[in-house]
Amino acid sequence: MTDSASTTYSVPEISCGHCKSTIEAAVQGLGDVHRVEVDIDAKTVTVDGGDAAAIVTAIEDAGYDVAR
Repeated sequence: MTDSASTTYSVPEISCGHCKSTIEAAVQGLGDVHRVEVDIDAKTVTVDGGDAAAIVTAIEDAGYDVAR
């Protein structure tokens, strides 16, 4: 199921540009994702589109925990 709205995920382990690029690459590779924005200071990932469960899995597979 695809959602065209923006969804923001809290990822407390984001701390640097490497984290940002790793997460962006992992999520952007999913189908139906239109935009990925990682905010290092807020420690959030905002995604337009995509499947929420797949996005969480991609972030976790990249080595980061998603706060639930």
